Amino acid sequence: MKNEIYSYDIEELKKLLLALIKQNLEQANYFWLEEKSGIVSSENNSSQLNLSFVAIPRKTGKQIITLTPVQKEHVNSILPGFSVNNWPLHRLCRIWILLHVNAGEKDKYYNKIDALFKNAEMNELADLYSALPLFAYPEIWTKRCAEGIRSNIGIVLDAIMYDNPYPSKYLVESAWNQLVLKAFFTEKDVNRIFGLDERSNPKLASTLIDYAHERWAANRIVNVQLWRLVGKFIDETNFPDIQKVFASGDIKSRKAIALTCAQSDYEQAKNLLDTVQELKTEIRENKLNWINLN
Repeated sequence: MKNEIYSYDIEELKKLLLALIKQNLEQANYFWLEEKSGIVSSENNSSQLNLSFVAIPRKTGKQIITLTPVQKEHVNSILPGFSVNNWPLHRLCRIWILLHVNAGEKDKYYNKIDALFKNAEMNELADLYSALPLFAYPEIWTKRCAEGIRSNIGIVLDAIMYDNPYPSKYLVESAWNQLVLKAFFTEKDVNRIFGLDERSNPKLASTLIDYAHERWAANRIVNVQLWRLVGKFIDETNFPDIQKVFASGDIKSRKAIALTCAQSDYEQAKNLLDTVQELKTEIRENKLNWINLN
């Protein structure tokens, strides 16, 4: 069951993470982690939280955690869109410590976690941002998330954008749009952005088309995944851009535009899709979609 101050079943997630940690951490270091988590959960200040958070990588090394399909599904069933697969072990252990911070007093809890953000170095920041969907009182972290999106640190952006359901669920439209535009600008794998299609909106579509125009003017390639966020909002003002990409002759671009038109109720977009019946059939049979577009 969900705790009223968390958006998911924290006890169920703790059990799963504990099992993963036991599988991958040497026994002596596991005992150390267990001892520290107990102290963190009961301390009034944050001295042990700060010390253990910094010390964890020295206990874990650089090992990468690989989950089985069953474990992946278990994580996703607890918190849809969240994943710890291919995380470094130190991140998993840091998350474990963070989950033991006493959340009974909202302000005190916030101050403890926020202090970690303020004092974190690059890798620590990435670990903290990856934990955004796990923190208590999720609504209070939106400004912190928006601040992270403005970062130019690659691993921080990865932590916010990849397999992280927090931005989609809690960011206001302007901050969400900034995240998506930043993902295209920094050439991220947008397929790993949870909620990408569900949170498409007219303003984002317009901004991305402007971005495409800038890329074209500079003779630079436009990521065809951009058009997936335009399909629902095709109209007479942007349809010429759809036609331009379709006429480029590049097969990947033509497939992308076919997918885009398949999302649209605009009559001319439907007519354009009808000119490529083979692609239309592949889309209808889900043989062609945004995930397998290549």
